[in-house]
Amino acid sequence: MSATTKLLLGSVLCHKLGKLTRSMHTHPALLSSFRSSKEVQSLEQYLEVEPIENAAAWKFVERLLPPPTVPRPVAKADYPSGWQPQKSDGSDSSYFVARTKNHMVPVYLHTCFRGQRRITVVRRVQGDIWALEKDLRSVVEQARNGKLCASRVNELSGQIHIHGDYVDILREHLKAKGF
Repeated sequence: MSATTKLLLGSVLCHKLGKLTRSMHTHPALLSSFRSSKEVQSLEQYLEVEPIENAAAWKFVERLLPPPTVPRPVAKADYPSGWQPQKSDGSDSSYFVARTKNHMVPVYLHTCFRGQRRITVVRRVQGDIWALEKDLRSVVEQARNGKLCASRVNELSGQIHIHGDYVDILREHLKAKGF
């Protein structure tokens, strides 16, 4: 083959390849596996299933099912992991930070821009969110040796965003306050 034929054939293949990749991004259902599966048939085609009530066999099934709720932690003087139960119900202060369903303090780290920007997020805030933000900002500024820190409050979702990685500091502060 001559060089012009190769160039022409290469540009045609490149065009078709580009068209295929564009169609994959715009129509991902074309490559989905549900198109290759069998269609749903009428109910008469499937086997009859009858429920059996056997209490002796049901205990083995219940063992595999997840519990409907997370059980309450057993009360101890201290825990090996350093976890502390919630002591305060928020009646002594104007704000309250509720624990998650797994009894953890809701302080998280969000990273973006390939880890260059770190934002500490405190969720599940109830009550006077501005007083908590002022309190948390003073704790972070004390950890930064008096340098100011940027923060953002979202009243509707009950979240406070503080720029920087201060998860451990804020989590320990909230545990010390009883949340």
